[in-house]
Amino acid sequence: MRYELDFKNDFDSTMLFWLERFVRNKITSLSNRLVNDKDKLAYILKRLVTGTKNIEELESLVKEARNIGLSGINTYFNPLLKLYKFSTKLGLASMKEFDEELLSDFLASETSSLSDASKKNHRIALLSFFSYVDKQNETTDGNSYLFKIELKNWQGLSGKSGSKLPSFMNEEEVNRFLSAIDKYEFSENLTYRNRVILKIILYTGIRVSEMLNLRLKDIYKEDDVYMLQIRGKGNKPRVVMIKCNIIKNDLQNWLNQRICISDILVCNQKGDRLTQAYVSRIVENILMSAGIRKEKNGAHMLRHSFATLLYSKHKDLILVQEALGHADINTSRIYTHFDKDRLKKTTEIF
Repeated sequence: MRYELDFKNDFDSTMLFWLERFVRNKITSLSNRLVNDKDKLAYILKRLVTGTKNIEELESLVKEARNIGLSGINTYFNPLLKLYKFSTKLGLASMKEFDEELLSDFLASETSSLSDASKKNHRIALLSFFSYVDKQNETTDGNSYLFKIELKNWQGLSGKSGSKLPSFMNEEEVNRFLSAIDKYEFSENLTYRNRVILKIILYTGIRVSEMLNLRLKDIYKEDDVYMLQIRGKGNKPRVVMIKCNIIKNDLQNWLNQRICISDILVCNQKGDRLTQAYVSRIVENILMSAGIRKEKNGAHMLRHSFATLLYSKHKDLILVQEALGHADINTSRIYTHFDKDRLKKTTEIF
């Protein structure tokens, strides 16, 4: 079914309506293989069809979708949430006021401190949204109003602030962090589970989402290592390893007390899937207890630390690419910037 572009009586309601439709479209088109609560997914879709009261309610639904396994939805929604807040402050009267210039202004102001990868995600989200609206709106004569947004001339990439290097821990800091994990007093019966999560992420470099989606059958022992079968971005499989002695005790104790609704390896106290935000809070608390301060203290920093130390020890970019599950080796190339031995040669020129 197609709708008039300015379907509602005011801009805020109209923009919210199109965001609801777009989010619903993305949820139904993203892979739902990792969704662990089909009933919750059906409930979210129903709410999107009936409509939300405000942008906060829509944001809450998106968070629920992410928490049940649709982590990719945030890549599209977060930039559009910023666009909603940006455009409502401008006092726009119609969706037709969106054009290349206004969207370029939005990107320039809202992404100035972000990395190139995040800037590209913002651009992709805008292109996807307006392409969707192009196809779904209908004028009174049965045609469509076409935005034809391309943003080809946006010059926001490769700027000074877009080339920031990721935060990571050096080897001494990693050792302090590991020591802090074993000493930290977690609440209630969460000690073994949290140690398993943090150690697996740090020692294998897997993404937080990949850790939280691990199933019992995805981890098995072979000789003196645990093999973990990972499903990465784009549902691409790979295998990572961790030495048994690192997590054996914590893993066994967690499995003895584990009560999860599904076959996921780790879960919250209700038996449901944990959130990435929760894991990041754990990391921040342990970093603080260890006296380690980084620009970004989230759980993803553990992945950067693994990759940085892996490259510095082996100087093998292909190994880094395979371990991290990067589709393009150029994504892994950023870790060569931390090769101190190679950079030290620049001091020997004169």
